[in-house]
Amino acid sequence: MPTEIRLSGFGGQGMALAGFLLGKAFSLYAGQEAVMTQAYGPEARGGASSANLVVSDTPIDYPFVEHPDVLIAMSQEAYTKFRPTAKSGALILIDEELVTPNGDDNVWAIPATHLAEDLGRRIVANVVMLGFFVAVTGLISREELEKALETTLKPKILQLNMRALATGLEYKS
Repeated sequence: MPTEIRLSGFGGQGMALAGFLLGKAFSLYAGQEAVMTQAYGPEARGGASSANLVVSDTPIDYPFVEHPDVLIAMSQEAYTKFRPTAKSGALILIDEELVTPNGDDNVWAIPATHLAEDLGRRIVANVVMLGFFVAVTGLISREELEKALETTLKPKILQLNMRALATGLEYKS
């Protein structure tokens, strides 16, 4: 059965990279089918953007996310825009310092940007959120996502991103 995942934030937060990493982890290392599409406003940097993944253990007939099972929102604008599209009972992961939810029941919050700043680079907040995603959902393993990081990122930024992933994973523990 397909699972729809929408990673959303504002342009410049790395949602496209996060979606790519997650899709690569599912398709190459978890043995799943995965399709990713992305969307962003005309302003590119600063406007709402999203990476949309459909993952399944069977072939994917329809590659577009319409009603996500999991919504990641790293900005208020993205939450406001994409929350109404999520399935009833969807799992919602938010950056708690950037998003105020509307009383949703199934919200998991992490200060992803703050934790990334503590690591020395705000730009890795997307990977902190991916670690949190792994810990909360159990849809993919830490090792599978680590392999995606190792085979995608340049060596000079790999260790920081591995620490960011671990930070997100450990936050839920």
